[in-house]
Amino acid sequence: MTSFSAPAHETPADEAEGRAVQERLRGRVILDETGPEPGTGLVTGVDVAYDDERDVVVAAAVVLDAATLETVEEATAVGKVAFPYVPGLLAFREIPTVLEALAELSVDPGLVVCDGYGLAHPRRFGLASHLGVITGLPVIGVGKNPFTFTYEAPGPRRGDSSPLLDGEEVVGRALRTRENTSPVFVSVGHRVSLDNACAHTLRLAGRYRQPESTRRADALCRRTLREATG
Repeated sequence: MTSFSAPAHETPADEAEGRAVQERLRGRVILDETGPEPGTGLVTGVDVAYDDERDVVVAAAVVLDAATLETVEEATAVGKVAFPYVPGLLAFREIPTVLEALAELSVDPGLVVCDGYGLAHPRRFGLASHLGVITGLPVIGVGKNPFTFTYEAPGPRRGDSSPLLDGEEVVGRALRTRENTSPVFVSVGHRVSLDNACAHTLRLAGRYRQPESTRRADALCRRTLREATG
């Protein structure tokens, strides 16, 4: 029996309605909780892959033991793309299938790590924040590029970081997870502090630049997409 029940999710009719939903929900983002302690409990990576020609979207959820990084459970879901590609509104394409994958798990997801953004979003409501608000789970975003924001290069050592900025507002951090590699971009989603989000990211990114949660979810959803589209 699953420990997570997928909540109802709104699919807007158009771009204007999508922006209105984001504006309404972003006031529910919780920013004053530290979140789970790094290295404890479970951490779940989620990722999505598409075949736009066939209107197929696949989501994967991979649960890791936060202390050992051993895989505890995996789940996938296959659906139809329900919303067009609009920059800043990608959550509406991804969340329905992500929720289905999470609902297939027999354990509570614990901390969820998205391959994307939370507050590092033009309306401060990226996928990580959206997913956190509608599920109530603690969620962080770890992206591969700085989106539309600016930053100074962090120092060269693992763990070095610098603010990710929108003008003078800090929306996340550029975090060096390995020496001599580009940083990743960490932002708060829901119910986790930025310091804690970065600490989790460092624990999850040992041998590679990206968190192990993201790497495994990415591989699983790509494999599932190949199988689903023949």
